[in-house]
Amino acid sequence: MTKRQLGQSDLWVSPVAMGCWPIAGITSINVTEKESQATLEAAVDAGINFFDTAYSYGYDGESERLIGRALGHRRDEVVIATKCGQRWGPDRQRVRDGSPERIHQDCDESLRRLGTDRIDLYYLHAPDPDVPIEDSAGALRELLEAGKIRAVGVSNFHRIEQYEAFHAVCPITANQPHYNMLQREIEEDRLPWCRDHDVSVCVYWPLMKGFLAGKLSRDHQWDPKDGRQKYPIFQGEEWTKTHDFLDRLRPIAARAGHTLAQLAVAWVIQRPGITAALCGAKRPDQIRETAAAMDWQLSPHDLAEIDAAIAERGPIPSQPAL
Repeated sequence: MTKRQLGQSDLWVSPVAMGCWPIAGITSINVTEKESQATLEAAVDAGINFFDTAYSYGYDGESERLIGRALGHRRDEVVIATKCGQRWGPDRQRVRDGSPERIHQDCDESLRRLGTDRIDLYYLHAPDPDVPIEDSAGALRELLEAGKIRAVGVSNFHRIEQYEAFHAVCPITANQPHYNMLQREIEEDRLPWCRDHDVSVCVYWPLMKGFLAGKLSRDHQWDPKDGRQKYPIFQGEEWTKTHDFLDRLRPIAARAGHTLAQLAVAWVIQRPGITAALCGAKRPDQIRETAAAMDWQLSPHDLAEIDAAIAERGPIPSQPAL
């Protein structure tokens, strides 16, 4: 699949991006530096040029440092997105700080950790309720004008008013919400707004934190360190209903010689208005699998069957984006 333009920028990205939260090791288990670096390199070899991380992916910037070490020698081959305005406090609780001073500091620290002279796409990780969005946008515009970043994005915005206020001060190139077959809230207003304003939409959770990959059995036993078990979708009746949904999808993937994960990702990146899907991985085989979704064009018959399965599954419980 050919690369896609990010907004109106001069950046072109693969439809599948590697989401670099898992390699931070905060909520993922059995993460090693050696395997994480191998995964990053495998992603490039599989045709992925788009890597998404954040200041807070790791208690001490582990994800950004790994990217710098693994991909520094291939810097001109890749597009790196990272985020500002969110970090970890001394008690390891998330702290949002969208103040201009903090955004400038975050940027300088991310540049050092990544070992690069520019950030390709720089997101405000989430709005800070204590700082006017216009102030955060102004700081990002200053970084853009200084040449430290090449494009600006926003993440975890939920109201059109937030987009409008930010965009009036600093042009938005990309928006990053969650989106997958069963979490489609952005289709109501945010996705149309982005399409109307030539803003790319680069989504996380295309596999709904791994559930849609179909590799968690019905009797899966959770490791106490696995943070996914807190979400309603992984519990009780919702767990059963989603497994029934996956059983409806398996024949669609099987007849095309693809996996459930590839089906879920292919569906996302072929939705109107979606530029890229961020696929998390901590092992080379995981990112190779999802990268292969770029080579599969779903047929109208496939899409009709998927729509029917989604309708039968029904809506899922609301759950936090962060």
